[in-house]
Amino acid sequence: MGEGRIICGNLRNLRMGNIMEKTALIISTLDTKGEETYYLRDKIESLGIKPLLMDISMRGEGPTRADITPEKVAKAGGGSIEEIRASRERSRITNITIAGASRIAGEYFVEGKLDGVIGIGGSTGSLMATEVMRSLPFGIPKLMISSTAALPGLATRYIGTGDIVLFHSVVEISGLSDLLKNVVDRAAYALAGMVQGSITSSRAEKGKAIAMTMLGPCEKCASAVRTALEERGYQVIGFSAAGIGDRAMEEMLSQGLFQGVIDLAPGGVGEHLFGFMRDAGPNRMESAGKAGIAQVISTCSVNHMTPAKSKYKPEYHERRKYDLDRFRTWVRLSPDELREVAKAFKEKLNRAEGPVKVLIPQRGWSSVDYPGNATYDPEEDRVFVEELQDGLNPGIEVLEIDANMEDPEFARGVVETVVKIL
Repeated sequence: MGEGRIICGNLRNLRMGNIMEKTALIISTLDTKGEETYYLRDKIESLGIKPLLMDISMRGEGPTRADITPEKVAKAGGGSIEEIRASRERSRITNITIAGASRIAGEYFVEGKLDGVIGIGGSTGSLMATEVMRSLPFGIPKLMISSTAALPGLATRYIGTGDIVLFHSVVEISGLSDLLKNVVDRAAYALAGMVQGSITSSRAEKGKAIAMTMLGPCEKCASAVRTALEERGYQVIGFSAAGIGDRAMEEMLSQGLFQGVIDLAPGGVGEHLFGFMRDAGPNRMESAGKAGIAQVISTCSVNHMTPAKSKYKPEYHERRKYDLDRFRTWVRLSPDELREVAKAFKEKLNRAEGPVKVLIPQRGWSSVDYPGNATYDPEEDRVFVEELQDGLNPGIEVLEIDANMEDPEFARGVVETVVKIL
């Protein structure tokens, strides 16, 4: 009987030892959220996870019980804690702190010493902690306990392009009431489940994972392409090309999560040039090229733009338009704007270090582009094609298909091209 207890005890210790290899980074400002953060740390430790506490305070001057002190964070960000505490340039010292915290978190991850991240805070703490989280790769458990998660606009800023779980505390994070303990307990258990559970790797089998942009006006094409490629053994991961989704795709391409990209809807390039609603940032359509990843590019939405109606220039009221719904209107690009977008495409694609093919549907670039629609103008679309071809690297082939983007013939052309290029 005693021997049985010893064996069971040893097995339990062994299991606990394996669990303790999991480490959770806790990010907080201990000068304002100390009591609450220490409670979170103790709860996480009680669940068999090693806590690693990072203090990103910028004002507190007392001693800290953090594993990673504000002094270490400031130094990693290229500054000093004395400089941060003395400065009134809030934006500057915040950037130093975020840079330092992100660098330290990244080093722990690379060294295999970080399995999950959890933050706790109000608006400032949430903004800083989630920016650190977004610096880490997709797939690492990330959870933010925030008292300001429901404020208009802040949730979008906190999450951005990150795979972050946002936990609205509802009550203020100020004092250890039973209500707040309830919130923190549930958040700790949630992170523990993600860290200790058996989770499918975010990295698919080599040669099988393909990223694909998609929008409602080319959804039929995207669906047909995905189905056909999945039948051939590929995994196709879709991203909504509405600005945030394609920004996220660019980040994940740079992390090496995909072996190819089907960019059906790269309109975010032009939206960035003109500052419109689907702005996908300055690096749109660049990550795959830098990584040498195969690209198949097409033109859904490239000949239309989505300016916010509150920011219409007088001339936009006279442009040809198509109402996608009562919230979104596509406005036709002018020939000069099409040339400008084509030049941006050409500049980005000419820098690509991997194979690139461009597919142009000659009978309309989306379901919006069809005969009888006010914005349908294949002759003007030629302006884009001709500008793109003029000076494009010889190794980049532009293939024109006699079909609308939503026709089965075009989807088959995409699939055939992808299979050849990969």
